[in-house]
Amino acid sequence: MDVCSTSSTCPEEGAPASYKQTEMGVFPKHWQIVDVGSLNPFVTSGSRGWARFYAETGAPFIRISNLTRQSIDLDLSSLKAVLLSPQGNAEASRTQLQDGDILISITADIGIVGIVDSRVSKPAYMNQHIALIRFDKTLVCARFVAYSLASERPQRLFVASMDIGAKAGMSLLTVRKIRLALPPFPEQRAIAEALSDVDKLLGSLEKLIAKKRAIKQATMQQLLTGKTRLPGFSGAWETRRLGSLGAFSKGRGITREDISDSGLPCVRYGELYTRYEDYVFNLTTRIPSAVASTALPIKTGDLLFAGSGETAEEIGRCAAYVGAEQAYAGGDIVVLTPVGQNSIYLGHLMNYRTVVIQKARMGQGDAVVHISASNLAQVKLSLPPVEEQRAIATVLSDMDAEIAVLERRRDKTRAIKQAMMQQLLTGRVRLIVPHQMTASA
Repeated sequence: MDVCSTSSTCPEEGAPASYKQTEMGVFPKHWQIVDVGSLNPFVTSGSRGWARFYAETGAPFIRISNLTRQSIDLDLSSLKAVLLSPQGNAEASRTQLQDGDILISITADIGIVGIVDSRVSKPAYMNQHIALIRFDKTLVCARFVAYSLASERPQRLFVASMDIGAKAGMSLLTVRKIRLALPPFPEQRAIAEALSDVDKLLGSLEKLIAKKRAIKQATMQQLLTGKTRLPGFSGAWETRRLGSLGAFSKGRGITREDISDSGLPCVRYGELYTRYEDYVFNLTTRIPSAVASTALPIKTGDLLFAGSGETAEEIGRCAAYVGAEQAYAGGDIVVLTPVGQNSIYLGHLMNYRTVVIQKARMGQGDAVVHISASNLAQVKLSLPPVEEQRAIATVLSDMDAEIAVLERRRDKTRAIKQAMMQQLLTGRVRLIVPHQMTASA
């Protein structure tokens, strides 16, 4: 890939001689502003008739859930339904995917973009909620277009192109009308390669994070059950009821309207499902001191259980508060203050499957499931001495710290990618100078 030794940049206001002002913004002069349809693509959508072909084995069937806003590369990890290839079916021929096909969600969450490449098993198909765009590979770099459609600017274009009615969505006609800023083919390819390199790094980080999480789960299965003992520990574990470990209390107050940008830290029960896992040092939600005066104070080492939830399997989700600040618990949180135990160890144990199964059996209700302190008190545990609890907690915490480092690196790489897209897809930073494009064309 040819890269300029010095990047050519374009200021926010006013366009220098090598740039032009367009209805989409300021771009290099030799970039074209075009409709997707003017590039003579094949555009189609999936069929409604695939249900009769569902099977346990067969070719992948792509749905909106297989697209992600994090990457244009198809995510097939959540693929549930597969399709038994309908041999000789005209619809199968029309909607069978090829390398380089661009997919766009056109109903529900509109504008999620994916691209088909050699990693997708063939044949593969898609449903009616997805539009397909297929370009001549010698004229248009599909990966460049996919990155362009997935960037910030096209999200406004998708909204503007929506067919408003009883059920908002995009038709194939509106897909053809989507506007693109298109550089010459060599520059398209160079930009796509640069962004693909970052995506490959992100993909490798995601796989490494998933691997580390799987290793932690396997380690928990061994250490939390006593199947594997850490060096220096032996002897039988003690069977205890959760209620015998300390005293229960009930959170109170703290509504959504009470949340502020500053003040004292607090926990609301929904955050135990969405924000915190096993244990937490720093609480992100804040409330004024006047609200805190009516809420339940919590202290370092307290276990916080969600007292209500949507399903029995989720009920009683727990996080140990191990921060140093005085904090407060809102309503629908059951608090246990354990005595003589390691709270980080207990935080992991309370979310382990053997305990989750017990909590699920004790949940009450249908539309909303509840669990009380008296129910939680009956949960049966097999506990090692506190010294062994502490050693196990250290092992698991070290693994969490390693995962957190990788997650921060992934998030930083994502931010770098977003910045690169803003610069490269608008021509503010150039990878190939004009005379190089002429020579390579």
